[in-house]
Amino acid sequence: MTTTTDTLTAATPKAAPHPLRAEAVRGFPPLAGIAVMVAVGVMMIATARTWQGDWAETAGRMHDGLLMAVPVAAAAGCWHGGRERRRRTEELWGTAVRPPLTRLLASAVPVALWVAVGYLLVVACASLATWPYSPGDHPHLILVPGDTAALMAAVLLGHVVGRIVPSLLAAPLLGVAGYAGLAGVVPHDGVQPLDPASFTLNGSWPVWWQPLAMAAWTLGLALAVALAYAARRRATALLPLAAALTGAALLVQGGDATWQADPLLRRQVCDTSTTPAICVNARYGAVLPQVTTALSGITGRLRGVEGLPVRWADRENGPRSGEAQLPILTPVGWALVRGRLVRPDQYAYEAVAALMNRGECERQSERVAFADDAVMSYLAPNPAYREFDAIEARGDAAERAHLRASLAARAKLAGMDEERRRVWLSAYFTARAACDDAGVPSL
Repeated sequence: MTTTTDTLTAATPKAAPHPLRAEAVRGFPPLAGIAVMVAVGVMMIATARTWQGDWAETAGRMHDGLLMAVPVAAAAGCWHGGRERRRRTEELWGTAVRPPLTRLLASAVPVALWVAVGYLLVVACASLATWPYSPGDHPHLILVPGDTAALMAAVLLGHVVGRIVPSLLAAPLLGVAGYAGLAGVVPHDGVQPLDPASFTLNGSWPVWWQPLAMAAWTLGLALAVALAYAARRRATALLPLAAALTGAALLVQGGDATWQADPLLRRQVCDTSTTPAICVNARYGAVLPQVTTALSGITGRLRGVEGLPVRWADRENGPRSGEAQLPILTPVGWALVRGRLVRPDQYAYEAVAALMNRGECERQSERVAFADDAVMSYLAPNPAYREFDAIEARGDAAERAHLRASLAARAKLAGMDEERRRVWLSAYFTARAACDDAGVPSL
């Protein structure tokens, strides 16, 4: 009895693998995912200095990568869609039991899934690269679902094009046309909200339903085209088409209301132990100790000085009354790289320049110019001062005389005793809005 059972078991044929599994684990679909991963990954690596360490920049740059990823995904889908024609097996597949829609989806879905996986792997790697250098913000992943849906929709649309257009050039031409179409969308144009690869607004993020509406628009349109092409009852394409039009209507009618300002941009994180106080945007709160250290030489020399602004501030719409503009930390890659201030001396110079801002002065008197130069040299000399002085030293008689007067003013301010210099600086900053000699102490 046991022998008979074993024989029957051995003779039972194994179940055929699911067509999606057979397509997904071999052939072209994994290559399509790698192509998208390389297209976006190379761009991210090449620009790592400008986003690594800033969650907002990382999310924005990943989203901007769709400008490359969507055309690649569409071209991959188009190439795979023409597979049967290249193999000359169209007539053979026409006799298969599976309906055309099933065959289309069994061929297109694995490519779409691999493209999504490739993009999500880049998102994960970029997030891991930013994590150690985060300046105080948090990950922004709200755009990822809509971006992934757009990539999958591009594959499906490209697949249908590949089946319709009998040309080996269809895939590369579709990729080029897709890139040109996405790059050619004019900002603030009527169709711009429908562009899945439109650039993000710095400091703004979509409301919670915007990615869902974008997914409905892109995937709904792609499914409608696929059903209209391959379904037995083409009227079924009306359902995803209705979803696509609904998503499009929400995106277009929503306009600017689909984006909201980052609440962190309205908050300040301050160190009030210095004079003036130092406040950075809450988005970069973890950088405050570095900023305080970079400005410590200035704040130490200004201790006890009157007439100063209350604080340095980094506000979205500029400093308020009684504040000075803190040198901005953005765009990332200039002053701030991977969470570090790369030029503290230049940053300190710019901070002093903001304290000495004379507003709308078109022309300053000679006394004001020499006073400004002496204060700058004392508090935070420009790293390029020596080069400027060397140029004047090689100039004509007037330039050499101007250099001698500047050096004398700098030496006089630096040589004062602390109490006298404190009184002089108090008078200087009290009159910092003056363009003429009125109120500005002489040197």
